[in-house]
Amino acid sequence: MKALLLILLTQLCSASLVPEREKDPEYWRRQAQETLRAALRLQRLNQNVAKNLILFLGDGMGVSTVTAARILKGQLQNRKGEESLLEMEKFPYVALAKTYNTNAQVPDSAGTATAYLCGVKANEGTVGVSAGVTRDRCNTTKGQEVTSILRWAKDGGKAVGIVTTTRVTHATPSAAYAHSANRDWYSDGEMPPDALEGGCRDIARQLVENIPDIEVILGGGRKYMFPKNASDVEYPHEDKHRGTRLDRRDLIQAWHDAKPPGKVAKYVWHRRDLLALNLSRVDFLLGESWHPRVPQLQVGGGPLTHPEQALHEAVELDRAIGLATRLTSPQDTLSVVTADHSHVFTFGGYTPRGNPIFGLAPMQSDVDRKPFTSILYGNGPGYKIVAGERENVSAVDFAHADYQAQSAVPLRQETHGGEDVAVFAHGPMAHLLHGVHEQNYIPHAMAYAACIGSNQAHCNAASHPTASILLPFFTLLFLLC
Repeated sequence: MKALLLILLTQLCSASLVPEREKDPEYWRRQAQETLRAALRLQRLNQNVAKNLILFLGDGMGVSTVTAARILKGQLQNRKGEESLLEMEKFPYVALAKTYNTNAQVPDSAGTATAYLCGVKANEGTVGVSAGVTRDRCNTTKGQEVTSILRWAKDGGKAVGIVTTTRVTHATPSAAYAHSANRDWYSDGEMPPDALEGGCRDIARQLVENIPDIEVILGGGRKYMFPKNASDVEYPHEDKHRGTRLDRRDLIQAWHDAKPPGKVAKYVWHRRDLLALNLSRVDFLLGESWHPRVPQLQVGGGPLTHPEQALHEAVELDRAIGLATRLTSPQDTLSVVTADHSHVFTFGGYTPRGNPIFGLAPMQSDVDRKPFTSILYGNGPGYKIVAGERENVSAVDFAHADYQAQSAVPLRQETHGGEDVAVFAHGPMAHLLHGVHEQNYIPHAMAYAACIGSNQAHCNAASHPTASILLPFFTLLFLLC
């Protein structure tokens, strides 16, 4: 009798997991037919010239992260989650990008940034240079510099911008403007003597010198712009926030001084000051905080192993994508969303429909008889042994924002993943992003769409857009450093 009751309860619980409308086969048939009609409309290709380009880059946003973020988005809206759609998933064209570096099967953010911004694959740890450059070797850099799509856009008379939730000098955004044999040369204070003697310039200096007329720069990493030991405006009594520059230069002032006469250049470090600006009267904007919006991302630190923070960041990125989509038209704006690489992030465990994305799997391990969360990492600091056994997660707050998900292999820092990443696209020439591509193909397709860079034979005077724009021509947003 007890066993029969348990079976009945199980069947009732399973039935409650299924939304009532999904029990009707017609629901799924209608959904498929609507999708089919939308797909057929894509036969009429949008071959307009793109007046604007927007690239959203989720740092570390692999396919498993995208799926988990989709579920979280739905659950934040009090839904089961699996049926939800991210804004990027509404884009009609999807491709996969191969992320390997020229010398690395599993890539780093510098080599990948060089690929999707400069159109050239490169060695890990190097920024804005070809694979002829060896990491840490300043003397291999000369003549190996490669330019980015941001430079192509600027040379084509466009306004350009970089917006990032990490340091502006981080590997991911720095490939847009810098050329460096080492991604960690943020200021000259982080460079070895031989690199300084060899004439190599730090990344922060290149930010203000290489392309001095970038219209919008917003991000973190303020201390690399100021003389060594200079007090920080926001944290004047904390040594770790002090300036790092050995050349004693104030790069914020240098940025301002480089602007043409009559142009208005504004520097802000506080959200209040940013919101107070009359942007119609500002020609150049530089905003730098000390740290990124996510304070857990430490300078020189490794990837996040806090799944709650990572997925909430992905949902925030998706909100930005939705806003940009509403503010622009796919008739003249090509928007692309992708990632530089993946992480060893996974979720599984036969979780039932609507299971909290940060919750437990519905079963215990049949080996150590302990519960486990559905989200796990392949390696990282979440590996813990307690009394000779795997930690019992039911004894900790696994839903806390600072919880580090369990990992299979102990490492102080979790590593990147090596699988392909998704590329979502809509707007003019979005259909050029399809199938499986090398990652360095992305900026070439975008440049073709906008008639900038080397591929302009298909452009003509009648269709070529003017330099006036609706928003910064080239925008970057980053996640999950």
